[in-house]
Amino acid sequence: MNEEAGPNPGDPAKPADPCTIVIFGAAGDLTKRKLYPALYNLKSYGVLPKDFAVIGVARRELSDQAYSQQVTENVHEFATGPVDEAAWADFKGRVSFSHGEFNDPKSFQRLGSKIEQSAKAHRTGGNVLFYLATPPDYFGEIIQQLGAAGLTRQDKGWRRVIIEKPFGRDLPSAIALNQEIRSVLKENQIFRIDHYLGKETVQNILVFRFANGIFEPTWNRRYIDHVRITVAETLGVEGRGRYYDKSGVLRDVIQNHMFQLLAMVAMEPPSSLDAEAVRNEKVKVFDCIRPMNEAEIRTHVVRGQYGEGTIAGKKVPAYRKEHDVNPDSDTETFAALKLTVENWRWAGVPFYLRSGKRLALRTTEIAIQFRKPPLMLFRESGVEDIDPNRLVIHVQPDEGITLHVKAKQPGPAIRLAPVKLDFNYKDFGSSTAANGYEQLLYDCMIGDSTLFHRADMVEAAWKIATPILDYWNTQKAKEFPNYPSGSWGPEAAETLLRQDGRRWFNPR
Repeated sequence: MNEEAGPNPGDPAKPADPCTIVIFGAAGDLTKRKLYPALYNLKSYGVLPKDFAVIGVARRELSDQAYSQQVTENVHEFATGPVDEAAWADFKGRVSFSHGEFNDPKSFQRLGSKIEQSAKAHRTGGNVLFYLATPPDYFGEIIQQLGAAGLTRQDKGWRRVIIEKPFGRDLPSAIALNQEIRSVLKENQIFRIDHYLGKETVQNILVFRFANGIFEPTWNRRYIDHVRITVAETLGVEGRGRYYDKSGVLRDVIQNHMFQLLAMVAMEPPSSLDAEAVRNEKVKVFDCIRPMNEAEIRTHVVRGQYGEGTIAGKKVPAYRKEHDVNPDSDTETFAALKLTVENWRWAGVPFYLRSGKRLALRTTEIAIQFRKPPLMLFRESGVEDIDPNRLVIHVQPDEGITLHVKAKQPGPAIRLAPVKLDFNYKDFGSSTAANGYEQLLYDCMIGDSTLFHRADMVEAAWKIATPILDYWNTQKAKEFPNYPSGSWGPEAAETLLRQDGRRWFNPR
């Protein structure tokens, strides 16, 4: 990623080119809660182009004024910081609406006219960013209709499309979707988004590894024992039962978010920060993870489903009791995997991934566990065991990095005590709050695809996940639900590490 591209307050990033931003799914939660607040933040940072316009596209009919008012209410409700009314007055004056069905060519003709009107009214030129904040079933249809209407042609400016996850349901569907959209768009027009990669700490992994000479020499199998990645949520399906029951945590979180975190940790140093150089190294990581056979899936993969329990002192129902969920559902709300990256850097170093809903704490973290030091030096002092050093990268909710080391306690005897060396993003001082979409929206507007998935990257990740999904489809889950809400998941997830002589370190 370009080092001067980050849209944070006070940095030297320049505003993007004038453009029109078209959001399909304009009435959805993602648009209301994330996209408009992120666009407003970009304006606050001074990196949204001075000449811009936003067009919301949805099925129902609304006037421009009614939609602008609706967006105003949403931004005031979901903004990550105080709203400057003068800045917002300019923003909302650039918002308009276009209605229609996503499979109706007339809808796209109306949209084309709306884009031309906005270009004239707000001097945005021919640059257009299309954001597909819709259910995945519409991705291919919308892109085909954009192409048929001539809206993806770049004769008068750039045309780029951001596609939300999930990108396919398995390897065959991902390949088919890639073929469908690439029949209309060039790869450099396609921005497959993963909002986790917009988080500061995730981006900081590259800087932390490759800009600090004390870490990269030890970032290998000689010094690192294993890596643990946790994405834990306290929420349930929250009204998304119909979608989630067809998805599950492996498709919803692990195949995309967590595999990307793994790739950031495991990748080789790229030759430059150019988008293709970085993405090439990520694909190499996935290519080194051999898909598991059935015997390995039985021993290296755990799935679970939450039962009733207590979260923050409140009783919550079991997954099968949630609205729009099949009462006999075998959909996993928890999964844990043991993966190996079979290359010279990581051979023999297991990567343990776990993610689940209704767990004890909301957290996302990457723990790099180093090998134990020899004990002979300290045994005469009565030290029988030493916890190894570990480096913990906190992705959310509090972004930062902690290095766990040992130090001598004051006094005449040799007594060891754990010490935390902490870095928190708050240490940089006050800054405007962000929701993770700002960086990604800005990068798309400037044409930087570093933090977006490339076609081969998506397919390589599905090659790892699809055999697991296929196996689960043939094997009915036993003892679902099998972990109480408010816990850290099923006991089998603890066994997954315990059988290797290791354990999870659960945050508190």
